[in-house]
Amino acid sequence: MTTLSTLVTPGNVLTAAGTQSPTNKDLTGSGNTFPVLGGATGFVASGSIGNGATVGINADGTVSVVVGVDQAVGSAVVFESANSDDISATYDSNAQKVVIAYQDAGNSDYGTAIVGTVSGTSISFGTAVVFESAQSNYMSATYDANAQKVVIAYADGGNFYYGTAIVGTVSGTSISFGTAVVFVSARSDDISATYDANAQKVVIAYQDEGNSSYGTAIVGTVSGTSISFGTAVVFESALSADISATYDANTQKVVIAYRDVGNSNYGIAIVGTVSGTSISFGTAVVFESAISDYISAAYDANAQKVVIAYRDVGNSYYGTAIVGTVSGTSISFGTAVVFESARSDDISATYDSNAQKVVIAYQDAGNSDYGTAIVGTVSGTSISFGTAVVFESAISYFMSATYDANAQKVVIAYSDAGNSDYGTSVVFQNEGTNAPSYIGLSTQAVSDTDAVTVTTVAGINESQTGLTPDTLYYVNDDGTLTATATNTYAGKAVSATELLVKG
Repeated sequence: MTTLSTLVTPGNVLTAAGTQSPTNKDLTGSGNTFPVLGGATGFVASGSIGNGATVGINADGTVSVVVGVDQAVGSAVVFESANSDDISATYDSNAQKVVIAYQDAGNSDYGTAIVGTVSGTSISFGTAVVFESAQSNYMSATYDANAQKVVIAYADGGNFYYGTAIVGTVSGTSISFGTAVVFVSARSDDISATYDANAQKVVIAYQDEGNSSYGTAIVGTVSGTSISFGTAVVFESALSADISATYDANTQKVVIAYRDVGNSNYGIAIVGTVSGTSISFGTAVVFESAISDYISAAYDANAQKVVIAYRDVGNSYYGTAIVGTVSGTSISFGTAVVFESARSDDISATYDSNAQKVVIAYQDAGNSDYGTAIVGTVSGTSISFGTAVVFESAISYFMSATYDANAQKVVIAYSDAGNSDYGTSVVFQNEGTNAPSYIGLSTQAVSDTDAVTVTTVAGINESQTGLTPDTLYYVNDDGTLTATATNTYAGKAVSATELLVKG
C-alpha cells in the first residue's frame, strides 16, 4: 500500500503532479547548492504551446500561451430597434452574460431587459423582456453574486415614480423576473445600485424626493426571486444628484459619489459600512470644488482604489477623473486628471480586471458628440490615460459600460442618435493578454488538447534562453519575458537558461 510517508522520502518532494526529485541549484552565488522545492503540474493545452512559453490558466481549467492582444472595438450591434433611454448594463458572472436594462420608448417607455452574449469582439442578444409595464426611469442594474441574480432598481412611473427594485434570473439567453418591490414610497431620482460582496447585500443610493431630495441609501437582501429592504439612511441632508455607488473590495466598504446641491454643487464622496440590513456613513469629502456632474465611480481591484470620473463644470466641462483611497470610514483623494479637454457628457466608468485598467465611456462634445472610450491606469493616488478611441461616429448618450469577466471584454451600451436613437452596444477590447492568470512556463512543445507539463511556483524551468542570472523577469503583454517591471511577475533567473518561477 502506498502511503504519504512512502512518497515523501528524503530527496523527494510531493507535488500536484506526484513525486519529483528536487534539483540542487546554486541560488546565492556562494558556490553552495540547495534543493529547490516546487514542481511541475499537468494540464490540458488549449491551442498549441511552445517549449518554455509563458502559460496562463483559462476559466475552464485548460492552459494557453499568454498571447498579446491589441486594443480593438467591435461592430455596433442594435439590441432595441426603438428609442432607448436610461440604459444600465451589468455582468452576470454565473451565467457569464451581460444584462442591459433600459426604457423602451418604442413600447410605452416600459422597463425592459435583454441578455447579451459576448464572443470575441462581437455581442449577440436574446429576446427583450419587459420587467415593468409602465414608464421606468433612472435604471440601475447590479449583480448579486451570492444569490446569483441580477437586481434592477428604477423609478416606477406607473406607481408615482416610487423607488422600486426587481430580481432577474438569467437562463441561457433570456431573463425572467420576480415581483417588483418598492423600497421607498416616494419619487426617487438618480438611482445607483451596487453589490457589497462582504455583506452579501445590494445597496441602492438615490435622491429621495419624499424627504427634500436628500441623498439616501437602503440595503436590500435577495432571497429567491424577491428582494426585501432594511431602513433607509440619509447620507446627505441636502439635494443630491448624479449619484454613483461602487464597492471597494479591499476595505469592504461602499463608496457613494454625488453632486451636493447644498454645497455649491461640488463633487462629494462618502463611505458607507453595511451591517446586517442597515448602512452607516462616515464624513462626506469634497473631491472637486466646482460643479461636478455625470459622475461615475468604479473600483480598481489591482490598485485597490476608487476612481471617480465626472464632468468638471469649473474647468470648461472637461472630462476628469480622480483617484480615491478608502481608509476606515473615510476617503482621501489625489489630484484630478483631465481625460478629455472638451465638454464630456454621459460618462460611465468600469474596471477591466484582465488589463487592470479603468475604461471610461463618454460623449465627446469636442468631436461631434461621438461615443468615445479612454483607458486609464492607476498608479498610487493618480491616474494616467491613453489615447481616446471613437466607438460610435454619431451622437451617443445614456452610456453604460460593464466588464464581461469571461470574455475579458468591456461592453458599452448606449443610445445611438445616428440610428434613430436605437439601443446599441459595442464590445471594447483592451490591449493586454488573452490569459487572466499567469501560472508558469511550459516544459515542452505540445499541440491543442495535448497534455502539457507546466513549471509552477517555486519550480525551475530549464527551457529559456538569453536570461541574465539573478535578474527578475516579468511577462510582457505579448507573452514574452522582460526585465522591465510589468503587472505580472514571472520569476527570477537562475542561469541563462533557467527561471525560478515566481521565486
